[in-house]
Amino acid sequence: MCQALHKLPIRTIIARMMKNNPTEANTSSNNNFMMQATILASAGLIARFLGFLYRIPMQNILGDDGTGVYSQSYSLYMLFFVISSAGMPAAISKMVSERTAHKQYRNAHRILTTALVIAGAIGFVGMLVMYFGAYLLADFLSSQHIALSLRALAPTVFVTAVMSVLRGYFQGFNNSVPTAMSQVLEQILNAGFSVFLVWWFIDSGIAAAAAGGTAATSIGAVGGLVLMIAVYVMYRPRQNRRIARERQAYPNEPLEPIGKIAKELVSTAFPIVAGVAVFSMTNVIDMRMVTQILQDTGFSYNEALRMLGQLNGKFVVLTTLPVSVATAIAVAIVPSIAQSQTLGERKIIRTKINTALRFAMIICVPAAVGLSVMADQILLFLFPNNPDGGILLRVGGVSIIFLAISQVSTGILQGMNVLKVPIIAASFGAFMKITFNQLLISNPELNVVGAVIATVLCYATAATINLYFVKLKTGIRINVWRMFGKPLFAAGIMGVVCYVTFATFYMLYPSNTIGLFLAVGMGVVSYGGVMIFLGGITRTELAMMPGGRKLETLLTRMGIELE
Repeated sequence: MCQALHKLPIRTIIARMMKNNPTEANTSSNNNFMMQATILASAGLIARFLGFLYRIPMQNILGDDGTGVYSQSYSLYMLFFVISSAGMPAAISKMVSERTAHKQYRNAHRILTTALVIAGAIGFVGMLVMYFGAYLLADFLSSQHIALSLRALAPTVFVTAVMSVLRGYFQGFNNSVPTAMSQVLEQILNAGFSVFLVWWFIDSGIAAAAAGGTAATSIGAVGGLVLMIAVYVMYRPRQNRRIARERQAYPNEPLEPIGKIAKELVSTAFPIVAGVAVFSMTNVIDMRMVTQILQDTGFSYNEALRMLGQLNGKFVVLTTLPVSVATAIAVAIVPSIAQSQTLGERKIIRTKINTALRFAMIICVPAAVGLSVMADQILLFLFPNNPDGGILLRVGGVSIIFLAISQVSTGILQGMNVLKVPIIAASFGAFMKITFNQLLISNPELNVVGAVIATVLCYATAATINLYFVKLKTGIRINVWRMFGKPLFAAGIMGVVCYVTFATFYMLYPSNTIGLFLAVGMGVVSYGGVMIFLGGITRTELAMMPGGRKLETLLTRMGIELE
């Protein structure tokens, strides 16, 4: 790989000589990777939580049918976003981390400038297509209501394309703070303006109100980009000093040609984009299939739109909230594993894979069980005006686990430069989704629940294929009981505790809100207690969770020692 990247042998030798003791390097590298993942996960959870919070008043203002319009336009936007932006952060972070592993800062900066040109051009074209083709795209989904929303979203395609390059650049230096800060700011602006603009335009109809909500996405993206540019301006002097030292140490070393960088960037990003685009295209097709099949089986257009609103405004939003942890791990693990791969650290790679999958399961398994068990109570608390849709969460809560595995394993494979497997996995998953959509939604007794079952099968298929190839490529031994069994066992007990707690309290005092919070609190305590009793969580994993260090201190005082 070093020769392929035009690394000088002497530089490789120096880089290897500068490494620490193998054991220390293993621990340090793994801790740094998880620290970056924790930063991104925290920011992702905050951003998702803010996004979730604004969806509550927005859903209550728009209703399920208005939310259906909003979700249709947003799904189409996500397809354009994926094409222009989805592959860039992973590809750039991977390429930059490979260069910085050998102190090649000039080449790392060349990757940034080249990527800005490519991503900016793709984003600009996507913006024009989305704006001027809004009505044609609306015809594809048989919903002219979404044309205004598509035009409001169009500038976001260009803005996020540029922002994704800067995020990938910093992540390549194992610095997730700028990405985290921009994500939070972006969502704060999006949340505030979404509610305000939906409220402002609701008297003009749901099409105008939904367009106001989507326009807030553009406002948030601009705020995030401005922050990323400001951080880069502050960071640039430090990078200039690194480049100056490199130029002084290696004055005769040739830089990588821009054409070579562009080719590598496109060849690295394309498979990543293709893999994500399969899911995004499937979501767009899913939108059309759900509304069309429901109407074919006797539901009116408004009823179909209302069910679509429940599917996307409730099921998708709630189930993807905990998966943001897995998404953060996937983002952080690409440059981390790429760097270890470049340095030939196979043992460290296996350690990182185990840590990433276990951490994702510790968070996502109880989330899946909790949402499934308390589905109706959660929806009544969040959407008191229209709490329908609990059956979707009860049936589809398990999708959280499969989607988390799929996300993390995709990041692992991308970091190892195994780029075709996630595309194959996503394609098989999409095939399952479309096939079972057709079979299940047309069943009047299932209707939109059929789409949820198809989603579970889709993610389960993709996760299984990805995980198989992770084992094949790394030779990693996955301890099924430790990685999956312990969280599932603890979450099962947690689910029983939540159900019994709520039912008992509700008989004594019929308050859904108080009962829900009490059940959740007891569930958290019971899950944590069982996991500690089973040895299902380590000292390092606990320290990475909010309040984990204080809890570790408390457990030590109680005589409980973690691994």
